[in-house]
Amino acid sequence: MAIHQPLPPSPLATVNRMSDKAARRAKFEQAFEKIRDELIEHVKGEGMPDEAVEWYKNNLDYNVPGGKLNRGMSVVDTAEIIKGSTLTETEYFRAALLGWCIELVRSPDLPGVCELNAIHPLLYFPLHPRRAAPSAYQLQAFFLVADDMMDASITRRGQPCWYRLPKIGMVAINDACMLEGAIYYLLKKHFRKESYYADLLDIFHDTAYKTEFGQLVDLITAPEDHVDLSKFSLERHRLIVIYKTAFYSFYLPVACAMLMSGVPYPEDAPSFSLAGTSLAPAEIAGSAAAATAATTAAPPSDPYSLALSILIPLGEYFQVQDDFLDFSATPEVLGKIGTDIVDNKCSWVVNTALLLTSPAQTANPFNPATTPERLREIRRILEENYGRKEHLDAQGVNRAEERVKEVYEELGVRKAYEKYEERVVGVLRERIAAVEDREGRLKKEVFTSFLGKIYKRSK
Repeated sequence: MAIHQPLPPSPLATVNRMSDKAARRAKFEQAFEKIRDELIEHVKGEGMPDEAVEWYKNNLDYNVPGGKLNRGMSVVDTAEIIKGSTLTETEYFRAALLGWCIELVRSPDLPGVCELNAIHPLLYFPLHPRRAAPSAYQLQAFFLVADDMMDASITRRGQPCWYRLPKIGMVAINDACMLEGAIYYLLKKHFRKESYYADLLDIFHDTAYKTEFGQLVDLITAPEDHVDLSKFSLERHRLIVIYKTAFYSFYLPVACAMLMSGVPYPEDAPSFSLAGTSLAPAEIAGSAAAATAATTAAPPSDPYSLALSILIPLGEYFQVQDDFLDFSATPEVLGKIGTDIVDNKCSWVVNTALLLTSPAQTANPFNPATTPERLREIRRILEENYGRKEHLDAQGVNRAEERVKEVYEELGVRKAYEKYEERVVGVLRERIAAVEDREGRLKKEVFTSFLGKIYKRSK
């Protein structure tokens, strides 16, 4: 299925969109200030000492705001699409609050055990006051603080991770838990009288649980200090991506907007099958006999299951893009230096390369000139160089990373990605086209909006 590029927008249209996006972001950030103040007043009302109140405020300001805010703002966007008109101020605040709760899910940066001895109590990283944010964003903050500790990360969003600040250290574990607790305090305060309150809690709890499963599989598959490519596979990568990213980044914002917009939640939990839009490994490897066409079954009648059937594959596509851009985009375009290779990440790129060089593979569909003997040699190069941090030359260049990038290019990973993108976007468009627009219910525009934001993105 051919993917037709849209006509380039006019310069004026581009400027207008940028201005509108900045205004939307500013309004969303203003909602956080009100939410942050509510949380601070609650802590004061509990009789906490001034030192604890200040600590909590710094935790919120440092960990919650910042980033692109796409997840949180998607709640507002989706609610407006479902309603078919601009939200009232009350509706906007409630949607923004849910969006900030999602951002809270993924914020705190917690230390890896191996890093704790390196944290000197006299080190000083000044706190940079920043405006805080509400519910969905808080869920993100909670995950990020914990994620950074487990990954022994140094920086987050261009500044030191929370756990690496003076006097923080392992207290960041409790700080992460407090961010999660803030989510449920906010939901109770603002939604407990709503008929869908229990469903809202269920969605947040279930999404957090699924995300933690994905984090577990990621950590045991690709520990940064132990490289074992035998644990890697495209199937394992897909499992990690769906559970760690797709549910909370794509489904959760839409489900929250649907609930607050009155879309009935099913008595039975919405269902999702892992069988979906990804290229089957055999298809990537070029086996026509094993390749299967995309499933085009009738869409689910339940709107939440329908949303899952589109948003989870969309989230997977987003992460595959991220993995590919980490390798292919320049730091100037990407805005950062790609580190997946040296960090031993279970990336789509390395898993595709491993599949193309597996013992069963006798030809490379993306570079037919590659002999079977060369495929075996490339496999050895990957095993010897992937995830290696110590191979620096006199100029400080990681030669192991360079060797991996060279064989990626030789294997034709760029062509493999183009094939993946063409197929997955085609399937997504078919599924979106099957959605029936109904007033006050799920609409095609919810999904075309998401797809439009990420299709062919460069960073």
